[in-house]
Amino acid sequence: MKEQYLITTKAEMDERGWAELDFVIISGDAYVDHPSFAPTVIGRLLESYGYRVGIIAQPDWNDVNAFKVLGKPRLASLVTAGNLDSMLNKFTAAKKHRRDDGYSPGGESGRRPDRATVVYANRMREAFKGVPVVIGGIEASLRRFAHYDYWSDTVRRSILMDSKADVLIYGMGEKQIREIAEALDKDQLQKRLPAIKGICYVANTVPENAIECPSYEAISADKEIFAKAFKMQFDEQDPYYGKTVAQGHGNRYIVQNSPALPLTQEEMDHVYSLPYTRKWHPMYDAAGGVPALAEVQFSITSHRGCFGSCSFCAITSHQGRIIQNRSHQSILDEAHRMTTMDGFKGYIHDVGGPTANFRHVACDKQLKVGACKGKTCAAPKACPQLNTNHDDYVSILRKVRNVKGVKKVFVRSGLRYDYVLDDNNKDFVRELCEHHVSGQLKVAPEHVSEHVTTIMGKANKSYFLKFKSWFDEANRKLGKQQFLVPYFMSSHPGCTLEDAIELAEFLRDQNMTPEQVQDFIPTPGSLSTAMYYTGINPLTGEPVYVAKKGRDKAMQRALMQYKREDNYELVKEALIKANRRDLIGFGPLCLIPPRCIKRNAPKSDNTRTSVKGGVKPTGRGKRSVQGEGRTNSGSKTGIGNRKNKGMKKKEFWLGISNR
Repeated sequence: MKEQYLITTKAEMDERGWAELDFVIISGDAYVDHPSFAPTVIGRLLESYGYRVGIIAQPDWNDVNAFKVLGKPRLASLVTAGNLDSMLNKFTAAKKHRRDDGYSPGGESGRRPDRATVVYANRMREAFKGVPVVIGGIEASLRRFAHYDYWSDTVRRSILMDSKADVLIYGMGEKQIREIAEALDKDQLQKRLPAIKGICYVANTVPENAIECPSYEAISADKEIFAKAFKMQFDEQDPYYGKTVAQGHGNRYIVQNSPALPLTQEEMDHVYSLPYTRKWHPMYDAAGGVPALAEVQFSITSHRGCFGSCSFCAITSHQGRIIQNRSHQSILDEAHRMTTMDGFKGYIHDVGGPTANFRHVACDKQLKVGACKGKTCAAPKACPQLNTNHDDYVSILRKVRNVKGVKKVFVRSGLRYDYVLDDNNKDFVRELCEHHVSGQLKVAPEHVSEHVTTIMGKANKSYFLKFKSWFDEANRKLGKQQFLVPYFMSSHPGCTLEDAIELAEFLRDQNMTPEQVQDFIPTPGSLSTAMYYTGINPLTGEPVYVAKKGRDKAMQRALMQYKREDNYELVKEALIKANRRDLIGFGPLCLIPPRCIKRNAPKSDNTRTSVKGGVKPTGRGKRSVQGEGRTNSGSKTGIGNRKNKGMKKKEFWLGISNR
């Protein structure tokens, strides 16, 4: 039977006998028919409800006719920048153009405009006057209020104002799009907007019982007021107790309804049972396909959401803190489907989510009253009520690896090792090392200074060292040579020069050598970005040091690569500035000698993340992706601690997706 994709051309509409579509999706990504790509999930979901859906992927934004190729949609235009914020997709932390784009055919960059959601929405309104425009995806979700934009170094209005869209869907979107579709079909959209959870819209007045936070104009003029507004918004991001929040923009208001309720397990199973081909559209074959598919094509999303609440991560504001999982049968059905696919070689690359081992809710009360306001579940210390049991996750891994045709099941999405320690679960580590590690396991301590890890919302370094000892012990008993790949970040808010030196000393003591590093990237909507812009921790009101000057950031970055010859002068300057001349010399604890000693060290570009001698992992978005995964994609540093000159290097770019 011929594989069927979402409609992409008028000819395909004619083949199905369709004179018009109900919805046209405009996406900044190439069309990949896989559940890790948000536009595809929304399109397939609408199809399952009986709507006719087409997708225009990466249209030429300079030509309005490119937006008319599928005709006028009957109900609405659905606009998304894709799996990543378009500015993050295009620019590095140094605001330089990225060389490639994993979400475009052949990895070619330049196939989407800056601030793609705004551009596409305005083009669709120009193409079809009077047709409602609905925006969504990670870019719209995290820019729903007035926000700090790193790339312009300004406070920008809500993306809803700039796009002139009728509705903004924030969060994952499945519940919202169904309600919006039904309202549009009955010509009742404006009437129903106040009752649809998980959306934003524009109003002339503040709704009754809404919380009014400081306006765009006020937060643009005063950083303390910006921090206050952020906390008010942050505190209402729970589907059970979150209240409607309004923010003035001139004489109008952005109104955010409370977040959508978590999907039930049955709803999650339905989303992942839809007839995805799990391939890029054949139109991209000549270009060599879409690179972002490679790592996720044979991966399985078992759950979504994350109660880790890392300050720099977008998941808290996008997917939420409440875990939503799929049934074992749903996951096994997907694994069985994979074994029948062309190109499947027996390896499932991942079974996980934003955090692989967060398979169930942090505690049962979250499904009744929500996640505790003003408290964290896992870090810097675990809540006494945290359910750390790993049995369900281990059970599903065992079942998937026993599926006929599956040779190996890996765990490549982020693993929270502090959660494993809180469970005191050495058996999990042993089973993980025996069956689910492909030579390297990614973990994310992010930093070692307790002052910094607390601001980040991460566990302190003692957790990492203890987990490393467990990991090494398990591999030793198994007779395996496998290695941890810890990620570290430079220039995160709160990180001083002294903290950066502490990290350099830690790397020295652990014999770890990062090949490439990158600074923290202030992505829209995160707590860390609010700290970066204001110099204030919005949740505590305390001042936070921020390294913003190029030289200060360069010194922090160089300290993580103190062995590199081309970093010598920066490292020396940093050590002298911090009054740490004791680290300059020939002793075993010194970072650098008194003068630069030239050696044949290869030079490398500082805009990507790599692991010496092994895999080159980046953001979760990864799996975003995811999907990233988190939206601070590319800001981590993979570290290798062994010599393995013969191993081939790979690079996987995962963005924040619908997972």
